[in-house]
Amino acid sequence: MLCLIAGGVGENLKEKIIEMILAGKHRGEDSFGVWTNEGVLKSNEFSRIYEVPNGNIALLQCRLAMTGSKGFTQPFYNEFVLVHNGEIYNHAQIREYLERSGISFESNVDSEVILRLLEFLIHEKRMSYIKAVQESMKMLNGDYAVAFSDGKEIYLFRDPIGIRPLYYSPNGFFASEKKVLWSIGEEPIPVNPGEAIRISKGKVERFKLFNIFDLKGYFFPYERAKQSLIKSLEYSVKIRAGKKVGVLFSGGLDSSLLALLSSKYADVTLYTAGAEGSQDVEWARKVSEILGLKLKEYIFDINDVEEIIPKVVFAIEEPNPMNLAIGIPLYFATKLARENKYRLLLSGQGADELFGGYFKYLENPKLMEKDLVELGEKNLARDDKIAMINGVEGRFPFLDLNVVRTALRTPIEFKIRNGIRKAILREIALELGLPKEVAYREKKACQYGTNSQKLLQKIAKRNGMKTREFVDKVFREVFKR
Repeated sequence: MLCLIAGGVGENLKEKIIEMILAGKHRGEDSFGVWTNEGVLKSNEFSRIYEVPNGNIALLQCRLAMTGSKGFTQPFYNEFVLVHNGEIYNHAQIREYLERSGISFESNVDSEVILRLLEFLIHEKRMSYIKAVQESMKMLNGDYAVAFSDGKEIYLFRDPIGIRPLYYSPNGFFASEKKVLWSIGEEPIPVNPGEAIRISKGKVERFKLFNIFDLKGYFFPYERAKQSLIKSLEYSVKIRAGKKVGVLFSGGLDSSLLALLSSKYADVTLYTAGAEGSQDVEWARKVSEILGLKLKEYIFDINDVEEIIPKVVFAIEEPNPMNLAIGIPLYFATKLARENKYRLLLSGQGADELFGGYFKYLENPKLMEKDLVELGEKNLARDDKIAMINGVEGRFPFLDLNVVRTALRTPIEFKIRNGIRKAILREIALELGLPKEVAYREKKACQYGTNSQKLLQKIAKRNGMKTREFVDKVFREVFKR
């Protein structure tokens, strides 16, 4: 389930709880739930937020229902209290394992599996809280940002790639988005991927628990790398696609591969956005015909872009012209998907960092590892926040840990060969049935392929400013910062 999670430790928290809900409810407008050490309130009527209990420790959720019990609102609470933003794709297998060990459940929500797993590891396996979190990270296959509490302290953790955003403040508060912490006068710091944070009164501690490069191991020979990549990617798409899914589509290698694979399991619609005549729109039309899949287009012009710039800046929470230019087509594509009642969209994020897609890797392949580490805060947080503005969940099959493990065990010479980037990915795309012109297409970056960068520059010029200056101004106006 995708949502807002937030909370913290402090005195008389009621006013701050209300502020956080108001600042973050765009992430989950189906219902809200609040637990404090003085009481619990859950409701699908947001007019009731002024009834939330006071207290000096709190966890809350605003829910966008995606999977599991449509009527179930977090927090889960008993001995431990837990809120979770994201999806656990192997929750059925972990549930089965825990039930065999005598653990019972009160819902079919994937989030409850995290809570029962932590309880099991802490009580039955006698692990410390931090050790239990570390062990959970090894077992959970999914995208997650989690907060749980024993009533005295709050523990935060985030999946090893950093797919779902999570921030904390030095004063002991946390939230899914920066603006929620800004609303109560707190300064946000990202919880790093694979990291746990312990918040107690007057103290915040950090623990690095899962290093993505521990998945490396020995390098695969060529055929093993290829077969491992095909199997792991097929499985990753299958568990994320469900019965009905959209694909963020540019007609490039990554999105075409996801479209092809997901069409084996689901009713697929492709979503593209760009200016008329832009390269991505032209290719999306061409490749959707080749694949025989439905394509929905949002064709934007300079006036459309100018109108939504403040909304996208509100979503991305930074005055970054490049992220704004990338965010513009993403905003329109997710908006169109929501209007079509498609709540899940697959995205090709991560393929470039894992398989050597960027031009800079020809000169310095070591940058791939640095970019993978920074992917969560640089790209994934942006995409998550823009999709959530439109009530849509982005899923990233290339960032499944099994795919990541395969990529890390694939030698660089299989990824970049004779100047061809993503060589092994292009080769498996051919084997799986993509035509050569699609598999070997050289694609422009999103902001250039859709012409959003060009339109943003024109709008800035129309306002008598350089692009960065214009974006700074919009940011200050949106956030009063």
